[in-house]
Amino acid sequence: LDIARADRVGRERVGSGQAIGIIELGGGFDQQDLVAYFQSLGLATPAVYSVSVDGGTNSPTGDPNGPDAEVLLDLEVAGAVANGVTLVVYFAPNTDRGFIDAVTTAVHDATNNPLVISISWGGPESTWSSQSLTAMDQAFQAAGTMGVTVCCASGDQGSGDGVGDGLAHVDFPASSPHVLGCGGTTLTLSSGTIQSETAWSDASGATGGGVSDAFALPDWQSGADVPPSANPGGRVGRGVPDVAGNADPQTGYRVHVDGQDLTVGGTSAVAPLWAGLVALLNQSLGRPLGFVNVALYSLSPGSGAFHDVTEGSNGAYQAGTGWDACTGLGSPDGQALASALGSSAEGSAP
Repeated sequence: LDIARADRVGRERVGSGQAIGIIELGGGFDQQDLVAYFQSLGLATPAVYSVSVDGGTNSPTGDPNGPDAEVLLDLEVAGAVANGVTLVVYFAPNTDRGFIDAVTTAVHDATNNPLVISISWGGPESTWSSQSLTAMDQAFQAAGTMGVTVCCASGDQGSGDGVGDGLAHVDFPASSPHVLGCGGTTLTLSSGTIQSETAWSDASGATGGGVSDAFALPDWQSGADVPPSANPGGRVGRGVPDVAGNADPQTGYRVHVDGQDLTVGGTSAVAPLWAGLVALLNQSLGRPLGFVNVALYSLSPGSGAFHDVTEGSNGAYQAGTGWDACTGLGSPDGQALASALGSSAEGSAP
């Protein structure tokens, strides 16, 4: 909640009537953990539903250091930011096919109708087959046409994304040009306001980001001054991430997992943070934002919609003024963002 307040995510809107779909490829949650967590914040426990995909189920392991931590992190962060939402968890096997099927199930779920999807799972582009990259990206294109916003974590292992070959790599699905890629910062607060914010990079990890080897530079990103790839050849491609939020475990999120209170971080927390914010914006604006990247990149720097993060590095790339390959456009100012998106949509159809 401190982070939500610092990012000026308004409490007068709680996401009522909105649903967030959350993709999970392992682990599970216990309802008692959710009740304990939200009670500790003085908030109601959101309604949470599980959907089985390809035989995947809500299967908590009982180990707070395992996949349960990811599941509870996603649910608790999204539910704290937008406490009135319904959370729908799509459990699938941790395979390319399971991942793709979970996304397509969420996108086409006419029963729960999630207009925001949060994805904190992923891997280096180089580990995906071209067929899987294409199939997943097509699912994201379908999401956009249906008014669904997809928020994806950009990875926690810096510009190399854990590959170890000395080259720069971006994480997929955050590198899809049809999702909102979510990078990480180190956020320091003082009396509830932002004292400093830098690109996250320390002994615990670093924000993923860079230039895609698989996807071309999209038209809507052409004015962002995305640099050539740090790799030999200097490829010009899709820049990652688009936006950012607090990800440093040292300044992270308190969660309740398998009966224990933990403080965790990673860009895995930023995707549900942004998913919660988008749900609030959908409610506030009275329309689904859908594929929001075009609108975000068209906002004037003078709108104040983002805290521009200008310091730090993720290895091969430096943070700087405007868009950068560490923190994208920056972290959100929720109230200014709502105002700017509302103004930019005046006179247009919902």
